Amino acid sequence: WSGGCGLDKKKMAGKKRALVILAAGAEEMETVISTDVLRRAKIDVTLAGLESAEPVECSRGVRIVPDTSLDEASQCGPYDVVLLPGGYGGAKSLAESPKVKQVLEQQEKTRDGLIAAVCAAPIALVSHGIAKGRRLTSHPSVRKVVEEAEGGDYTYSEARVCRDGTTITSRAPGTCFEFALAVVEALLGAEAAKEVAGPMLLNL
Repeated sequence: WSGGCGLDKKKMAGKKRALVILAAGAEEMETVISTDVLRRAKIDVTLAGLESAEPVECSRGVRIVPDTSLDEASQCGPYDVVLLPGGYGGAKSLAESPKVKQVLEQQEKTRDGLIAAVCAAPIALVSHGIAKGRRLTSHPSVRKVVEEAEGGDYTYSEARVCRDGTTITSRAPGTCFEFALAVVEALLGAEAAKEVAGPMLLNL
């Protein structure tokens, strides 16, 4: 991370920061729920378009406008968490992107920072050799991709949300509130996650 984007360092001091990477074909519920829950927790979230800052068409035809491009966001790190929404089309693009590989490697190897992926997005982790030797979960449709990843030594979990060290993974749109709250808890503690969940009347 170069940190050369002109952030107001005094304003950001002590505030947790998240990078959510949005690719065409992403699952819109997972993108929006994750971003919304983290923002409710007062985490500064940057929603970055994989290819540009132009509107991104998601898996069900909903168009989401990123805050910026991944190229720009990459100049504004470090981030406390890098989060990848699912949706097979979006996850496939994340898994094939050298830019995403670089971001994830910096997050894992340079910072030992938190990485979170939901639904099909864990295929990007295994594709880029991230979180080797750890327990991961995913949408059932990509389970084999995770289990059979060459050299990854991943252990597959069927938990709705799986945390192993600095890696958090989850399974589908229906587990996304739990997933996002697990990220909040990892960054800010269990009490902060409870405070966010309460007004949403979540029955978890």
